[in-house]
Amino acid sequence: MTVQIAHLYASACLAIVFFQIALIVGAPLGAYTQGGRFEGALPLAGRIAAAVSIPVVLFQALAILSAAGFPGLGWPAWTGWVAFAVQVATTGLNWITPSKPERAVWGPVTSVMSAMALVVLTA
Repeated sequence: MTVQIAHLYASACLAIVFFQIALIVGAPLGAYTQGGRFEGALPLAGRIAAAVSIPVVLFQALAILSAAGFPGLGWPAWTGWVAFAVQVATTGLNWITPSKPERAVWGPVTSVMSAMALVVLTA
């Protein structure tokens, strides 16, 4: 069951990567990210922030997959805990954002992701 939860976590991370790519190319989803400061497409600085988040999210996915014993990874256990810490911080920020759409979408999503990561790490 742990491997399946890790796969679900990694799939959610991949969905977030695609969301970030959409932001980078100009999708008008600014209300759903970065505090909702921009209603439409993000300005250049926001797009750069979205691009920087992609390797972080990919690290999180790989760290949790490794913690679940995914073949070929074998990362140190601490990487999973770092990924979990980043996930929990992200969850907190998504719940306290001034953006109602961001809270409504990403608050629950990142909360479930935090729970999945914790299940994998404590199994």
